[in-house]
Amino acid sequence: MLYFAIKTVVTLVLILAIAEISKRSSVMGGVFASVPIISVLAMIWLYVDTQDAEKVAMLARSIFWLVLPSLVLFISLPVLLTQGVNFWASLAVSLVLMTGCYLLTIYLLKYTGFDT
Repeated sequence: MLYFAIKTVVTLVLILAIAEISKRSSVMGGVFASVPIISVLAMIWLYVDTQDAEKVAMLARSIFWLVLPSLVLFISLPVLLTQGVNFWASLAVSLVLMTGCYLLTIYLLKYTGFDT
């Protein structure tokens, strides 16, 4: 239980630190947010928990392919915001578009035989 609490606190502190850094500098916040800190932590936690390098390799491959549909959020959100659409509507539309791209990507990965 202590191990789970430590993993949770470390992960939350990193997310909150990025949010605080972003308040001061959107560029620095972007730098820290774009570094795959959560992905790296997930791979570390997975390896520590399972000692299974193949599971870590599969997670890394999955992350690679699933980063691509997440980019839709980072393209559509600023476009909508700069067009004057309010934040919540822009975020909702961007999340729906991103979700659609995730579903399409997962379908294509299964169709091509990628082990999901």
